[in-house]
Amino acid sequence: MNVRYILQRLVLALLVIWGVTFVVFMIVHLVPGDPARVILGAYAPEESVAAIRERLGLNRPFLEQYGSWLGNALQGNLGTSLITSQAVSPQLLARLGPTIELAVASLLIGLAIAFPVGILSAVRPGSKLDLLASVLSQVGISVPSFWMGILLVLLFSLTLGWLPPSGYTPLGEDAGDWLAHLILPAITAGIVSASVMTRFIRSAMLDVLYANYIQTARAKGLPESVVINKHALRNAMISIVTIIGLQTTALLSGVVIVEVVFGWPGLGRLALDAVLDRDYPMLQGAVLIIAIMVTLVNVTVDLMYFFLDPRIEYA
Repeated sequence: MNVRYILQRLVLALLVIWGVTFVVFMIVHLVPGDPARVILGAYAPEESVAAIRERLGLNRPFLEQYGSWLGNALQGNLGTSLITSQAVSPQLLARLGPTIELAVASLLIGLAIAFPVGILSAVRPGSKLDLLASVLSQVGISVPSFWMGILLVLLFSLTLGWLPPSGYTPLGEDAGDWLAHLILPAITAGIVSASVMTRFIRSAMLDVLYANYIQTARAKGLPESVVINKHALRNAMISIVTIIGLQTTALLSGVVIVEVVFGWPGLGRLALDAVLDRDYPMLQGAVLIIAIMVTLVNVTVDLMYFFLDPRIEYA
């Protein structure tokens, strides 16, 4: 493995995260007009506006504000919520677990659907199975996730009574109830991810199935399952891993609509509430945490290329 490349990627990731901290901090200053006045309203008394400016540090020079905020962020202090008057960091950590749980479950469901369907579609292009997979994939991408979620609630919750329509139970309290609340939102987000990944897996497999080395493997008399799994899929994984990484970042960054429909307490919903409530410290913290997770996923995907194909060399 190219150690130099790994170090370069890690340094670049740190630079990206540093850049994100600057953009996140600018959220307050990008608001048109006086942020304190925006928070309190146009008719708030000047004393209250001055108090908010003092609380947010808006009366200090910009670089001094950024340096203070960045120093506190490095120590895990992301400020105090303007709505709850509680520290932002513990509230973000409480939402981080549900976000990761939903993202992982949705991704697993998406992969469980996308891999077999995508591979079979590529192996039998133009067949009825390929046509059906293409239609279902297009439907999965086109149908709004909130509509799909509502249909699932109507069927499995209100009609059949099998699953709860919304809510969340921590895994440590009741694993069975946690799973029951997780199934519907995970399926909703997983179907969307599966629809996207199926098309990419099919395309990646078609790119390699007619390569010379695949024809050679078949000419040697190798079983078709070995040709597909060992030779074709292995070489197609470079492209497939890329789309898996993109879908992972999309899920981690917050499937906000799914979280709202099912009452799931994730970071995406927290960020949306912060926007609606104009809770800038909470919004800054949520965006920062999401950006760090996305950056880490991208770095992981880059490093996985080496394990998938050790022949890869980077300048």
